[in-house]
Amino acid sequence: MARSGASRPLTRPGDAAAPVTGTGRPPWWLLGAAAVVLVAVTVDLLAGGVLEALDLRVSTVVDRWDLRDSAAYWPVWVFTQAGGRGTVLVLLAALVAWTAVRRRTYVPALRIVVALVLLTAVVYAFKWGTGRTAPEYPGSFFHRGGGSYPSGHVANAALMWGVARWQAVEFGLPPWVQRACWLLAVVGPFVTGVTMVALNFHWVTDVVAGLAVGVLLLGVVHAIDALPVSRWARARAGRQQG
Repeated sequence: MARSGASRPLTRPGDAAAPVTGTGRPPWWLLGAAAVVLVAVTVDLLAGGVLEALDLRVSTVVDRWDLRDSAAYWPVWVFTQAGGRGTVLVLLAALVAWTAVRRRTYVPALRIVVALVLLTAVVYAFKWGTGRTAPEYPGSFFHRGGGSYPSGHVANAALMWGVARWQAVEFGLPPWVQRACWLLAVVGPFVTGVTMVALNFHWVTDVVAGLAVGVLLLGVVHAIDALPVSRWARARAGRQQG
């Protein structure tokens, strides 16, 4: 029977690429910092603090650029899709299919489903709970129908590309895939956030909160993965290959 560790690749010797990057599990200090940032930003905005004025100043400058009504709109918009759920899921589906066929395991699929459930629940809890309006609706920062805070695109990029990087390394995908997932996990959230603000789709604090949520949920998914159910799934996959 094959033994499996918390993050050991389920592969036979010689049939997988050696890791070229780490799995990207957030360290405890980063999770703590993300939690502090998320709480501080949320409390400040709900209290009408200094961050509200900062958001307004940045949005006023961006609004003068008028990128949404210019020829630059589509070239800039493309980069927002680094956090688009459809774009991310298409690429993750390819990763799941590869591991299912080549490694005979459904563990990546389970992790992705857990991540998606958590992402949807947490992001929409914040959106509906705060009711923050987007920059295109001036005059009121908070409204019952608002859903700007936090940025779901940024949270999606931070969490799902982080999960993709983890799977690419653990299951020995080709080195170029591992490097590509590492790049997307590191750069994707920032590219998404910058372009969303540049197009005035989101406030700066929406982006900051979205990044914090994504980092925290990535840590949660890693923690859930250590539960007995996940260990059982990896052990079962290992037996099928043994």
